[in-house]
Amino acid sequence: MARNPPTRRYRKRKSGRDPQLPPVSKGKLRIRQIRSGSGHPALLRRTLEALGLKHHQDMVVQQDHPALRGMLYQVRHLVEVTAEQEGK
Repeated sequence: MARNPPTRRYRKRKSGRDPQLPPVSKGKLRIRQIRSGSGHPALLRRTLEALGLKHHQDMVVQQDHPALRGMLYQVRHLVEVTAEQEGK
């Protein structure tokens, strides 16, 4: 006998599109982890570690480059990315 499909009340993500990354530039990106890596595949946890994020609510500033964009795309539902201000 088949199982019933999971209900929407267990869904953790908010409805709607994933947040867009800032436009590509030569500047720096401020990356903040807004969700925990616990309960996610090891590949995603290792990507967070490679970004320099050690725990939930941690924040790092990294130079923008294509490899970083690829890592951010992998964990886009776990992080929040903003462009770093030039004056800081």
